[in-house]
Amino acid sequence: MKKYFALFLFLLMLMQIHADDESALVSFSDPSRIWGNGVESVIEEAYRQCFKTYIIGERVMNLRMPFAQNYERDELVDHSWEFIGGGKANPVFLWSIISGLLESEDFKTYTNTLQDGREKVAVFDIPSQTWTTSRDLFDVARMKAGSYRGLPHRPYVLNSGMEIHNTDVYNYLYCIGWVGMDCSGFVWHVLNYTAKAGGLDLGYTLRNAIGVPRGADPAYYAGTWFFNANSREVIAVDDKVSNLKPADVMLFRGADGTMVHSAIIQSVNIQEGVIRYLQCTDEAPLDQRGVHESYVYFDPANPNIRLTDPEIRWSQERYPPFPGEKVSPFSDDGKRYRAYPELGGGRVIRLRAMAVPIEKINQM
Repeated sequence: MKKYFALFLFLLMLMQIHADDESALVSFSDPSRIWGNGVESVIEEAYRQCFKTYIIGERVMNLRMPFAQNYERDELVDHSWEFIGGGKANPVFLWSIISGLLESEDFKTYTNTLQDGREKVAVFDIPSQTWTTSRDLFDVARMKAGSYRGLPHRPYVLNSGMEIHNTDVYNYLYCIGWVGMDCSGFVWHVLNYTAKAGGLDLGYTLRNAIGVPRGADPAYYAGTWFFNANSREVIAVDDKVSNLKPADVMLFRGADGTMVHSAIIQSVNIQEGVIRYLQCTDEAPLDQRGVHESYVYFDPANPNIRLTDPEIRWSQERYPPFPGEKVSPFSDDGKRYRAYPELGGGRVIRLRAMAVPIEKINQM
């Protein structure tokens, strides 16, 4: 477990870092310090691009890239909305947008309001990209009692009136900024970054397989549907732990039989019985919404156990995106992966095109 302890120390350090320690952070955060020089390290580099440190309200915050969801929340309104880049834009571009949002007068007003020392309910109207607050004692009491008044497009959040937290920033970026990455946008980012490190332009290689129009960005077309496609570019992987490799894509099935969520494996440690996978979702603990890491634990003495085996322990618990909203039907990722076995359940795939760049990276 040494690698994972070192990773924990890295994340702890990020939360404690001072603004004038940036050079030390750059040195310490080199993924090769933990993962070596193989593909695990490159995937980690892509993952860490989805985090950025800011000073907000006199606090140093290491923000994670928010989740982008363009569906489900528009069911009660006349029109849908589109997250910036459709949830498929790369982190460098998205952080430039986020930086602008965090420097805006509206965000300053938002943070000052949340820190005014009075309990309140923050109300976000996603379609209009606006927010308001209510200090009505009845509204506050109802939220405290668990009586949630929000709607999918109009989340309600109880606020203590004290210091601002990462979750408050996430709420603003998600509801007001319409900025983030969806699950397949994040997976494509990691795959594309890894392929480039091994000398391959993944988008160019898979343009025809994905069906990308001339001049368009492949990232906008490589959705979860493609990872589950009946294509020679996609290799189905027997989900025995011993078969799994970094850069394999994990797919989670929905009630209609389609794959509705994707994640990517970063490392498989047979000796220690740990699989680390990365994903972007908002059905997670509040401080993990967006891009985050998750783990699967298995008995090292049984490497042929399958991901569908209930004896495997999945660390990632699932929660509603905003407290009070409808709870996920699956309490953790394991139950979600095993769901709908009559329709095929979860699945693992490997992109054929990734074999050569991964081999080159591992030989460097």
